Amino acid sequence: MEQTTSVHGGCLCGAVRFEAELPSKWCAHCHCSMCRKAHGAGYVTWVGFQSTSFHVLTGDDHLVWYASSTGARRGFCRNCGSTMLFESERWAGETHVALACVDGTIDRLPQANVFYDAHVDWMPVDETLRTVPG
Repeated sequence: MEQTTSVHGGCLCGAVRFEAELPSKWCAHCHCSMCRKAHGAGYVTWVGFQSTSFHVLTGDDHLVWYASSTGARRGFCRNCGSTMLFESERWAGETHVALACVDGTIDRLPQANVFYDAHVDWMPVDETLRTVPG
């Protein structure tokens, strides 16, 4: 059986395509209000990669960065609006990729609920996962 060494993904319209080399660093559900608003969802599942292991393959001219807070930015496609990426000084050297934008599977399942203190009551949560406050 051939072992996968990278994953691919992209935005809804296909203008932005990326590759990330495995292994990933972690995978978690983020419940912070900014992630919920940016994605229009109860929480966002992120997978973290070393920034040096993440590469935009096509559509770099379509990838737009929004400074969502001091020292942090979110990457989205200027064409379809897909929010795909997050980078922050808090986690320097990491690129966080919205798992829903990855084609196929990664090398791990979600491991935690982060910023759990901000979770909403209307969204079911896997309470068997470790919880991390904001």
